[in-house]
Amino acid sequence: MQTRNKILDDISQLMTNAMGVAQGAKDEAETAMKSMIDRWLADRDFVTREEFDAVRAMAQKAREENAALKARLDALEAQGK
Repeated sequence: MQTRNKILDDISQLMTNAMGVAQGAKDEAETAMKSMIDRWLADRDFVTREEFDAVRAMAQKAREENAALKARLDALEAQGK
């Protein structure tokens, strides 16, 4: 009976090790894929979400300033007539 338990223990250990190797391979593949996608995106000159949001905020501020200046100009033109 002792031999059978040893065999089952060995098989169990082998399966545990195989799962560890499989998990390591999965993690390595995910890291490689993420790196490849990051390089591909960088080569395409895509912007990050933070950069996009910053430019969008600047554009919104510029539109608001233009609207205020237009209103001021319209008021000045109305006074001159």
